[in-house]
Amino acid sequence: MKKAAIAMLVTSVIGLTACQQEKADPMLVEQVTLETDDQKQAYAIGANMGKFLEQNLSQQEEMGVMLDKSLIVKGFVAAIQDKGQLTEEEMQATLESLKTRTQEAMTAKAKADGEANLEEGKAYLAENAKREGVTTTDSGLQYEVMQEGEGQSPRAIDTVKVHYKGTLLDGTEFDSSYSRGEPAIFPLNRVIAGWTEGVQLMKPGAKYKFHIPSDLAYGERAAGQIPSNATLVFEVELLEVVKAEEPTTAE
Repeated sequence: MKKAAIAMLVTSVIGLTACQQEKADPMLVEQVTLETDDQKQAYAIGANMGKFLEQNLSQQEEMGVMLDKSLIVKGFVAAIQDKGQLTEEEMQATLESLKTRTQEAMTAKAKADGEANLEEGKAYLAENAKREGVTTTDSGLQYEVMQEGEGQSPRAIDTVKVHYKGTLLDGTEFDSSYSRGEPAIFPLNRVIAGWTEGVQLMKPGAKYKFHIPSDLAYGERAAGQIPSNATLVFEVELLEVVKAEEPTTAE
């Protein structure tokens, strides 16, 4: 009987210990009392650090670098109690290794995404060229005349006033003078090649739609919301042409 009782007691203790270990989940979110300024400020410090860390981890996960968040929490708890398992040198070496790993993953993803964007653009332009009203120039630029204008077309050295909207192939708008509420003014030879070529086809008052291959846009370089090797779509309205002064020759 005693052996049976002892066995039952041991089993109970083991079960209780297991339950306590399950409850000690480092990722468990608990509601805490935040009444005083000290309490709120202390919580805010931890929350701010956690938010910053989560943003970084999410970016790394997009690159395929997956880290165990529970170990991150354990490392944090150990460090603030000066009970960390790694030396300062080991931590620095490990973090440098992580930095290198992340950069390599970013480079690989950017290359893969760029290649996918390039193929998507080629397929899009090939199909778009078949549509009625679409003209393809020798450079590969495609355009549609939405509204004709009158007067003299600008030269590359001229300054133009335009309204425009730029989108990616999925319809995402990345820039728009309409949204800003005022037209843009710029020298025509200071923009992407697709614009320099395309706007010279227009006359004041005209509105064209341009489908610009990546090599006439930003190429392999990403720019803001525009990813690497992206084919771009622009609706452009030419409002005014400011003729550049003709260069004078020395007598």
